[in-house]
Amino acid sequence: MSFSVFCTGGREVQRQMFSVRVRPVAGAVVLQLRGELDVESVVQLDEATKIAVRSMPALVVVDGEALSFCDSSGISGFVRLYQLVSAHGGRLRVAAVPASVAKVFSLTGLDTVIPVHITTDEALAAVPDKQEKTADDRAGTVNGEGGV
Repeated sequence: MSFSVFCTGGREVQRQMFSVRVRPVAGAVVLQLRGELDVESVVQLDEATKIAVRSMPALVVVDGEALSFCDSSGISGFVRLYQLVSAHGGRLRVAAVPASVAKVFSLTGLDTVIPVHITTDEALAAVPDKQEKTADDRAGTVNGEGGV
């Protein structure tokens, strides 16, 4: 695990570095997040998103098991990820995120648009349900009355 040390106000603070691993899995793409997703690191998620959709997978799963922190910039990154995957006709699922991130998804209503699963394997195996919008439904949900 990579760390960098920042000096703030005379004290050293260790901060876990952020990384994204893009991994193809049987017709899907898994984005494995590690570290702190914030205003400084969200650009890495944005770049990984572009790489993930190049192959136009039917499903993209975000594996958040090693995600230690996510601020509002990170949540915005999830929204952009959803928009890009949807624009390419795919579905997005999130898996194994920390309770703090799952709570933010719930409070913002993002979990009504992006399904949150307990494990990555569960997210990969899940049958699409009403929560996962079809390509025709997405335009209104992302930019219109649905609110994301």
